[in-house]
Amino acid sequence: MRSFKDHLIPTGSKISAALKMLDKLALDSILFVVNKENQLLGSLTDGDVRRGLIKGISIEEPVDRIIQSDPKHLRRGDYDIQRVIELRDANYRIIPILNNLDQIVNVINFRIFRSYLPVDVVIMAGGKGTRLLPLTKNTPKPLLKVGEKPILEHNMNRLVSYGIDDFWLSVNYLGGQIESYFGNGTDQNIHIEYIWESKPLGTIGAVSKIQNLKHDYILVTNSDILTNLDYEAFFIDFLNKDADFSVVTIPYKVNIPYAVLETSNSIITDFKEKPSYTYYSNGGIYLIKKELLSLIPKDTHYNVTDLMENLMRKGRKVCSYPLNGYWLDIGKHEDFEKAQQDVYSVKF
Repeated sequence: MRSFKDHLIPTGSKISAALKMLDKLALDSILFVVNKENQLLGSLTDGDVRRGLIKGISIEEPVDRIIQSDPKHLRRGDYDIQRVIELRDANYRIIPILNNLDQIVNVINFRIFRSYLPVDVVIMAGGKGTRLLPLTKNTPKPLLKVGEKPILEHNMNRLVSYGIDDFWLSVNYLGGQIESYFGNGTDQNIHIEYIWESKPLGTIGAVSKIQNLKHDYILVTNSDILTNLDYEAFFIDFLNKDADFSVVTIPYKVNIPYAVLETSNSIITDFKEKPSYTYYSNGGIYLIKKELLSLIPKDTHYNVTDLMENLMRKGRKVCSYPLNGYWLDIGKHEDFEKAQQDVYSVKF
């Protein structure tokens, strides 16, 4: 993946140098002019160069003479998804991401990325995967390969494709292998930190150990799920429902091959001929408002279902997001074998 720094050019650089950089960028030909502190000063495209040449400006003059000041941008930690959608729909393909000091910290290319979601992601990757023994004897389950890549890499690649760049991985069993494999994320222009569980903390207890979350919304997901979930649609549904907590749910349809009778005091009051019922199970992917994480007890075994029950008791809005796409929990050997087949036929 191209580094966002390939789009940056220092103030005072010659236009001829900018032309060479634009040529290398090909379809992504836009540069952002920055000062010594990496602060955004303006943007520069092939069209800006042509207009400058028409005005008689030499290619040996500084780029500052032809830049567009105040280009469209997003500010990390301080933007909403509607702004992202507006820019994308208006065909702004490449958007610089600024911090609160106006420094460029990333560049989002909508030719590559689907979105730029304002969420932190916590991936629970500390389990032992005992049902997959002996495969997990020396390899943590998140690093078992499905096709060409580990399960966890499939998950992270899809999340990164939605512009998510702040990750926390909760690790325990053979966690050093996971940390060695993914590192700190700089090779993908993302930031990865690790939460080490000295003891099992349940399916969400480790989140209480995070001190520096960047966004107001947190996505928590199991590491052993293979899915083509549309994370932007999930996030927009969360906002539209004004949810406090939302869980991806997996629909299961049950067909009853007989007539089902409804009775009261042994009297048949109604019946349904061979009815079908749809039930929803927990898909292991959640969106949560950051403010509610204070309800998770510190350094204590605590499950997602405990948090859901607590929120419902408090009258908070806990919502379901039924998934229409692909989802597979790789928990057993037959699941792992199915994943090896599906990975080549499902677009992740």
